[in-house]
Amino acid sequence: MFDINGLNPEQKKAAMTINGPLLILAGAGSGKTRTVTFRIAHMILNVGISPKDILAVSFTNKAATEMHERVSKLLGSRKKRGITLCTFHSLAIRILREDIHHLGYSKSFAIYDSADQLSIVREALKNFKMEKVKFDKKQILSKIGLLKNNGISADEFKDTEFYDEENDYDLATEYVYHYYQEKLQFYNAVDFDDILFLAVKLFNEFPQVAQKYSEKYKYIMIDEYQDTNGLQFEFVRGLTSTHSNICVVGDDDQSIYAFRGADITNILNFEKQYESTTVIKLEQNYRSTSKILSLANVVIKENKNRKDKTMRSDNHTGSLPQIWGCADTDHEAQIVIDEILRIQKKGLFLGEVAILYRSNTQVPPFEDQLRLAQIPYTIIGGQKFYEKKEIKDLIAYLSVIHNPKDELSLRRILNVPNRRIGTATLKKLLEYGQEHNLTLFEAIRKNPLEGTKQGDSLREFVITIDRYKDLFKTMTLVQALASLIDEIEYFAFIEKSYDSPKIASRKKDDVKNFMLSTERFSDRFKEDATLQTYLERLLLADQTDNNEDDGILKNEVQLMTLHASKGLEFDIVFMVGCEEELLPHKNTIRDGMDIDEERRLFYVGVTRAKKELYLTHAYDRRIYGKDLKRYPSRFVINVEDNYLIPKDRTGFAYMSEEEEKEFKSDFFNDLLSSLDD
Repeated sequence: MFDINGLNPEQKKAAMTINGPLLILAGAGSGKTRTVTFRIAHMILNVGISPKDILAVSFTNKAATEMHERVSKLLGSRKKRGITLCTFHSLAIRILREDIHHLGYSKSFAIYDSADQLSIVREALKNFKMEKVKFDKKQILSKIGLLKNNGISADEFKDTEFYDEENDYDLATEYVYHYYQEKLQFYNAVDFDDILFLAVKLFNEFPQVAQKYSEKYKYIMIDEYQDTNGLQFEFVRGLTSTHSNICVVGDDDQSIYAFRGADITNILNFEKQYESTTVIKLEQNYRSTSKILSLANVVIKENKNRKDKTMRSDNHTGSLPQIWGCADTDHEAQIVIDEILRIQKKGLFLGEVAILYRSNTQVPPFEDQLRLAQIPYTIIGGQKFYEKKEIKDLIAYLSVIHNPKDELSLRRILNVPNRRIGTATLKKLLEYGQEHNLTLFEAIRKNPLEGTKQGDSLREFVITIDRYKDLFKTMTLVQALASLIDEIEYFAFIEKSYDSPKIASRKKDDVKNFMLSTERFSDRFKEDATLQTYLERLLLADQTDNNEDDGILKNEVQLMTLHASKGLEFDIVFMVGCEEELLPHKNTIRDGMDIDEERRLFYVGVTRAKKELYLTHAYDRRIYGKDLKRYPSRFVINVEDNYLIPKDRTGFAYMSEEEEKEFKSDFFNDLLSSLDD
């Protein structure tokens, strides 16, 4: 028998509730992953449920990997075999790879990234003529993504609340959306938003497919349910079409992704969607001190549309959180870095220190001060490794080898390395393909330029692609990629492409790191490390994942947005810029929107701290070169001193007595006015 007595009473009840709908309201730091993995182990080892009947879905690859590792430790790899632990998108991909032919696609479809998507939108806009109007490609693509995430097809767009016939952008979007989807299907490709959109379409139009997977997965668990959108809700409904053995885990107080389409009503209304739901609250926090949790509780209880729960902790050590009033932006950065210097001198690990902020525009002063103080730091964000040119070139090669219909990837590599294939040659090939109803690769294979230098290059290119299509099946992923890079002389191409030897060397190192990534992938997935699964891993790198590396913190201060911090924890947290128009954000205030999500974002930031929490605000903040008066956030202004210690770090030393009196008078009058509004 598997022992679940190590769980607290609420966790144990959740682990033992197997049949029927179950809602686990798991507060911050309440051990939800432990609860879910113990529940899986109990189902298999104590109840006798087959691992093949169990599906557990998370939002990020990182979360799915963590669940894999924990379940393996509890069960051992042999007894774990057969469980499906994955993300929404990777599950949908599995289903589409098996059944997308019902929708008119081939199973070897490609997955296009943002650059590929924009290329099609650009092409569509060239054909859409509207006098004196220039359209933003990204804005139109964003609208198409919004429509897909709301389950709206190109044909349905005109009949929805999202369409305004007086709006030029909606007129353009309607045209582009149709053109875009036709091109994707012609290229046998899907985009990231299509993955769930098409899976739901598949379930709706072919209910026997939904029934097949519902009967396959008899017990379903969904993590971070508060972050699901309407499409994910429909997807889950399809998966539970033959039973109601669904367990969802989440915290409505940590729902902070409405801008991505997350719908908090999915978790708030779960009991209405599934009758006879059992609700279990995990309110014991194992992360933060009781003093930090008291602040979090007193702030979040102001939200009216929430499930009632109060987090508690047995850790009563440490001091109350502090809020520091700072003179201006530079002063704020200076006193935070001074405190970190003090921490560093005490020999504490800097990887457990985080600076959290609402907007990336807040970063430069802190980065400058950290550099001056010679404190090592890392900023979560910046250009992703797989977005670098050389890496995208090689991914395009792999994609074309896997799916020659992937025209955008094909266009990218047709002259990489140089084959004398310019725009004029490409135009001839495209025209030939259009005339004979051929894909671009089929047109190249027919080689209408035979007998020319370009024709010779094209013939060699086709031979290379064909040969590596076979080699990636007979050689290991690592060997085939290394051979391809050598055959196309890609390192020599890099050297010719950059005047600076240092830059060329760095670019070659990137390629070597890319090769190492295939090695790590092969080591992890063994016989499943195919070209197809590797491409899926690359192109499906979940958009909600944050800083997904080896999971080992370096001895560096961590800087990140509040949104990026969700799911993480640090001994010491500095939440900077706790001001009106930053937190809550000015857009929320200006548009008269409900500030509940902003308060939840504040709550997420506070509950990242384990031992010490410092909040800051500035009386003056430089924004785009202008110094503007700032006021503390409404989330902290009325919090009593027994929850939060206010420390004015300025002493108003930079003001005369008369200026200080005037400032305080204006400050409180304006603040009261904003709260009344």
